[in-house]
Amino acid sequence: MQRVKVTSTSISSVGYDAMDAVLEVEFTQGDVYQYVGVSPKVHAELMSASSIGAYFARAVRPKYRFIQVR
Repeated sequence: MQRVKVTSTSISSVGYDAMDAVLEVEFTQGDVYQYVGVSPKVHAELMSASSIGAYFARAVRPKYRFIQVR
């Protein structure tokens, strides 16, 4: 999955597969996780948030299943 670099102290890049509703997040320490069932709306809100890390911690991390891919 292709990811785009983001400006955040905790997240390096974010990718999204709308067909499968999978959000992929690369953290600054290098770990990569995929979050399953994420809507396009949540992805758009994440990408436009004034603090991507804070939005992620509030709206993604506690609400979606995830797997570590790296």
